[in-house]
Amino acid sequence: MALVPDTATKLKAAGLEVSIEEGAGAAAFLPDDAYEQAGVKVVKGAAALLKDADAVLKVQAPAVDEVNLIKKGAVLISFLQPATRGDIVKALAKQGVTSFSLELVPRISRAQSMDALSSQASAAGYKAVLMAAVRLGKFFPMMMTAAGTVAPARVLVMGAGVAGLQAIATARRLGAVVSAYDVRPAVKEEVHSLGATFIELPLETQEGEGGYAREQSEEFLRKQRELIGEHVAKSDVVITTAAIPGRRAPLLVTSDMVKGMRQGSVIVDLAAETGGNVELTQAGKELEVGGVTIIGTRNVPSTMPLHASQLYARNVANLLLHLVKDGALNLDFNDEITKGSCVTHGGEIVNERAKQGQPREAGAPKE
Repeated sequence: MALVPDTATKLKAAGLEVSIEEGAGAAAFLPDDAYEQAGVKVVKGAAALLKDADAVLKVQAPAVDEVNLIKKGAVLISFLQPATRGDIVKALAKQGVTSFSLELVPRISRAQSMDALSSQASAAGYKAVLMAAVRLGKFFPMMMTAAGTVAPARVLVMGAGVAGLQAIATARRLGAVVSAYDVRPAVKEEVHSLGATFIELPLETQEGEGGYAREQSEEFLRKQRELIGEHVAKSDVVITTAAIPGRRAPLLVTSDMVKGMRQGSVIVDLAAETGGNVELTQAGKELEVGGVTIIGTRNVPSTMPLHASQLYARNVANLLLHLVKDGALNLDFNDEITKGSCVTHGGEIVNERAKQGQPREAGAPKE
């Protein structure tokens, strides 16, 4: 959900009138009466909701028919994936909608409260470990019993961005022995601080802008796969978190690596929606290959709808309030946040990456 009762109260305090579609929060355990108690008007049907809205808050990009319901000059805030959703971006420009994409919010200190990529990645990393623990036929912690000692599970996390670090922390809390790999040596200290071992491979550094990982060449990825295979084979659980908005996720785990894992092992691929980090992943499915379970759940944060919604709604509200002054929209395109996250304005596509059909630099996301 892009709006929860708490953030609705915050928006109303800023002088805004707030409405929500009837039943929109039900799947996130947020009933209509909770919104009404926060002073939100509940409206039946998207058409009635959108026709008078000056600002529209969503999670995913609207469908083309929804775009046509948004009035000219209105502001839209959501995950738009502008580099890969050219049809939606063009429709928004044609409709005269000023749209802002949360993937494009600049990674600067004053925009941290608007960083939805990080808040949702944190939820995904946490839940990935729980999903693996449920499927794994072993204890995560070492167990000392009268019947003997049971060794702890071995977990490998590939990618030490927001999702990866949360996965490491969660697996450690459950008592597993955790190792992690990332193409950026700079994250070694963060990995160690969480009680995990950092795997160092004899490969060149792949650190990009702002300390984030840049996109790797196919030659680099080939060498990486050769060297990481031994660590994959020793693991009971592998969690992969490498994703680049607008592009196919890099392939990290080949089918041969999967075949080399012990039966009963589990892989959770958090990049399943964008092609997967694991060669055998099927988006939206859980499958077993040679006794190894591969989980390709789509949109993992949505499996924790209440907290994921609370975090996301705060990100959205903070961005909206950045665009508002004295209860009305006040767009300042000299501001780095406003300019950087805007995709369409005044009937035109104003974001260069969206114009060129090119995705954001690979250094942008941590995953």
